[in-house]
Amino acid sequence: MSLEAAARNAPVGRRRGRIAKGDERPATGRSHARTVPSTGRGARPTAGPTHPLAAGVRGRELLMRCRGSGSNRRAAAALALVAIGLAAAAIAYASGGSRSDAPDTRPVPRRLADTGLYSDFASRTVDPSNLHYSPQYPLWSDGAGKQRWIHLPPGTAIDARDPEKWVFPVGTKFWKEFGWSRPVEMRYLERTRQGWIYASYAWADDGSDAVLAPAAGMTTSYEVAPGRRHAIPSVDDCLNCHRGGRAEILGFSALQLSPDRDPLAPHAEPASEGDPTLATLVRLGLVRGLPRRLLEHPPRIAASTPRGRAALGYLHANCSICHDSAGPLRSLGVSLRHSLRARRPSDEPAAAAIGHPSRFQLPGVPPGQSVWIGPGAPASSAVVGRMASRNPIVQMPPLGTKLIDEEAVALLRDWIEQDLRPPEPYHP
Repeated sequence: MSLEAAARNAPVGRRRGRIAKGDERPATGRSHARTVPSTGRGARPTAGPTHPLAAGVRGRELLMRCRGSGSNRRAAAALALVAIGLAAAAIAYASGGSRSDAPDTRPVPRRLADTGLYSDFASRTVDPSNLHYSPQYPLWSDGAGKQRWIHLPPGTAIDARDPEKWVFPVGTKFWKEFGWSRPVEMRYLERTRQGWIYASYAWADDGSDAVLAPAAGMTTSYEVAPGRRHAIPSVDDCLNCHRGGRAEILGFSALQLSPDRDPLAPHAEPASEGDPTLATLVRLGLVRGLPRRLLEHPPRIAASTPRGRAALGYLHANCSICHDSAGPLRSLGVSLRHSLRARRPSDEPAAAAIGHPSRFQLPGVPPGQSVWIGPGAPASSAVVGRMASRNPIVQMPPLGTKLIDEEAVALLRDWIEQDLRPPEPYHP
């Protein structure tokens, strides 16, 4: 049964590194970053109504119910739940509720130049041991252009025996640059024996240097829109996303690196010459254990229309970070994460979102009629309503963006209204 059938039955240019290997650079300087223990293969942090992130969701719901009710006490309690959920989720989730998440005492480079990305910082020449890559479904970041690189230590490989959760070797490094008219921020992840390090570097306005940002985050001088400046996230904000689902790394995966790229993906970044695909990574021995079926049939969103494929790909990249059957919000009963086993549209986990009641009450929609995805009815679809808002209590995603992704909202509306519209009744 297709998604459409389910609906009917529902009530800045850079020199890029090439595929190569090289030595890592030593880390120097004081740490403003944090190491988070890795959950390891097969580990699944517990989730449920007491999880801090779930508490945050519950707080948002209570706050929406309190609006206009005059109940200051209930509103205050709801706000407290929101604060607990968003501020403490990362710490509790990353530690599994049992381990301390104290700041890492290892030295972390104070300057981006010392992280090993560049062989020559003055000319911004990327070290050839670092591999440039482009995911087919990029994360929306207020229109930022991005560059991304990965470094694998010599002689190591990514363990892909569980293709839904790749395990990266100790010493793996990731960089992601955010830029508009100029580079503004570089985010940095490194896998250590203790877990992942999360850090960000702020570029000087003149591009002369990039230095480590405070662990609490900071607001930059760059305006992404009049009166709205780009904010570098705190380490806790990084954890909210990278530890919200089953995999810490969001854009380097079997689907994101599939050679069968989606031409309609919003804000698609065309792969450059030398960028890796699953086939090249496996051929070079950089990914091992990947099921052969994923090479014979490269991962692809299962949808009945090209527009549906792009819409589900966008939800996978931007929403399944939290809305994942293995994540802290699994109690909501909906996953927006693509399954590599999906062969038919009905196999996609997001098919369950069609007609599924939403706990979030959309303004102007009769009580009880808000659904995640309303067949033929974007106005009653909570996914669209929350994507189209930047009210801090309402917006989705809740972190990392200050501007509405108008292109994606239009895509979701068209998909819901046109592709998922129930058929007109037949009158003989």
